[in-house]
Amino acid sequence: MIVTLTPNPSIDATIALDSPLTPGTVHRAASMTNAAGGKGINVAHAVTLAGKSAVAVIPAAENDPFISLVNDINVDILTVEIAENIRTNTTVTETSGRTTKLNGKGPAVDSQAQSQLIDATCHAAAKASWVVMAGSLPNAVPVDFYVTAINTLRKSAPQVKIALDTSDKPMEEIAKNLSTAAPDLIKPNGLELGQLVGEDGLALEAAAEGGDYSGVIAAARKVNAQGVGYVLVTLGAAGALLVTETGAWIASPPPIEVASTVGAGDSSLAGFLLAQEAGNDLAESLRYSVAYGSAATSLPGTTIPTPDMLNLAETNVRQLN
Repeated sequence: MIVTLTPNPSIDATIALDSPLTPGTVHRAASMTNAAGGKGINVAHAVTLAGKSAVAVIPAAENDPFISLVNDINVDILTVEIAENIRTNTTVTETSGRTTKLNGKGPAVDSQAQSQLIDATCHAAAKASWVVMAGSLPNAVPVDFYVTAINTLRKSAPQVKIALDTSDKPMEEIAKNLSTAAPDLIKPNGLELGQLVGEDGLALEAAAEGGDYSGVIAAARKVNAQGVGYVLVTLGAAGALLVTETGAWIASPPPIEVASTVGAGDSSLAGFLLAQEAGNDLAESLRYSVAYGSAATSLPGTTIPTPDMLNLAETNVRQLN
């Protein structure tokens, strides 16, 4: 089973336009949808659609519309009650594939609810193989929340592997505490990898997109050296790099028509974990990761792919060193 912890989930509202977005003008939507979102929710959704067990731990008010949206996608949840409703993140999509995101302000999650979220995660992890901690942090939650969560989980469920996908100050706080709170896997993009190692992540990503992976590999190895076994670096249209202390692999995506990038990174992480759960080696797990992310990118809004949508045959993996 895979457990996810999403401290700051969202209702993902998608507005599709049939003409280019022009600021300061009036547009008419071609379609509008609402879906349960948040990194951990998306990972749990992908795992569930693959027919595997997943539980998502979230904060939510008692009658929050978000809960109905999660029930609609048949994802099992453990909720910690809070007073305010979940935020809404709005994505505007254009026919070109370009997306514009407007993220809402999250609800306040007090110290008691923070502790309850970690306790609920530890409880669910007793029967889990992986725990995914993912996303931004809501109001009033300290930036070292994931550090506390990792340390608590290590004591409560030492058998479980931990994957982390976050950014900005929470990622920087993890970087400061890798010696004592290293997850087993971190899934950064280029910018977030830079935050981990104190380098220009955009420059690392640009070099990788141009075919020079040496900078990304060197940066990822710094993270490996501090106890993180797998660094899975997503590079958008350039695919993804998987780096361990002893190997590095690059996977290039299959040809697709971009519809929406929302949830692509989460699907990529889910694909890697599902492949690991199935006993695949690292190269094949990376293939599944990129195939999942690419399939998600070809789908509208926050649509999460099912296994039959994967183009594994045209997802190419090669070992770099």
